[in-house]
Amino acid sequence: MQHLTALGLLLACAASLGQSAVVLENGLPILWGHTAGQLTDLPIENGVLTPDPWHYLHRMSLYRLLIAATDPFLGCMGTNAKDSPIWGLPLQLGWMLTSGRLADPTGASTCGLQTGDTMCISTQSWWACQNYFVSALPFLSAAHQGFMGPGLQVQMQMPAGVEDVCNTYATCSTRFPDAMSKWDTFYQGLKAATESPLPDNEKKDSLLGLYWAAQMASTHASAVCSARQSHYSSTEVYFANSWLNSAEYVSAAFFQSNLEKSVMFMTPLPGRILQDTDSAPNIADLSDEENHTLSVFSWMQNINNLLGGTLVRMWGKAMCSVTTRERGREMLEQLLLNPSYATSSFLSIVTGMATDC
Repeated sequence: MQHLTALGLLLACAASLGQSAVVLENGLPILWGHTAGQLTDLPIENGVLTPDPWHYLHRMSLYRLLIAATDPFLGCMGTNAKDSPIWGLPLQLGWMLTSGRLADPTGASTCGLQTGDTMCISTQSWWACQNYFVSALPFLSAAHQGFMGPGLQVQMQMPAGVEDVCNTYATCSTRFPDAMSKWDTFYQGLKAATESPLPDNEKKDSLLGLYWAAQMASTHASAVCSARQSHYSSTEVYFANSWLNSAEYVSAAFFQSNLEKSVMFMTPLPGRILQDTDSAPNIADLSDEENHTLSVFSWMQNINNLLGGTLVRMWGKAMCSVTTRERGREMLEQLLLNPSYATSSFLSIVTGMATDC
């Protein structure tokens, strides 16, 4: 019951202060201290690890175990203990929990609601389904590549009726081969980097490229979740799609999604599910930062749609070198975190950078 009390206090605190999204608890992702610190803390049946990814603490445990297993191979990322790019994913999951996005959006159950099982992740939630592809799949690949110990077999628990996702390395490789092969390539790259004579900055750039290729392949595979968007308001669906669109920019710039940087980008995300009546930047019960983020996401999505996808392609083309990717990361920080930064400046700079490449 202790983790339920902790979650309740977090949400009550956020509500009373009227602050942006809650993504940290004691400097770590939400309820991190209640997750599995070792594999044997998760269910094992007949020698097979059987986590339940539809339980929040189990899904968050996958990230904790994954970060611990890969950290020894990520020294090129920096000297901070939380410099791994994987930290962005558990922060994202925590935001989905505290903002109500892991709960059942159909109203047919109390899964994920304060009045029901707060640790339940609904199979009907689009956000939960999308996140499955960047939690279960990378964990299955890491286990297959030996990061969790030799010969570990993993089978994710799967509720009855859920047929559009996979639950073992073999089934995921068959159904979503691009995503799984790119995660395999990332983990193989981690092993190779330890023997590589390249300087750390080049190793870092290369590994971030492999990491984002895998994460985006998982994101694209999660298109199978799209029918679940029908459970949400048109405003929430538009935000969800613009949120996916923003990942195209972040990934192309090889953003180092460590704990510190990810918190900066996660905190201004909307702390609740959006309704049809919500219209940024004038949503009264959301902070200025949340309203700004929603406006920027909307602008990026609108411009890209108007240009027939050209903005995303131009941005991808512009991120052609270590130098331009560094500049790109700075531009994204300005665009998302500095309300006075002109969107027209962003557009003209991207056009110029793409031409230079």
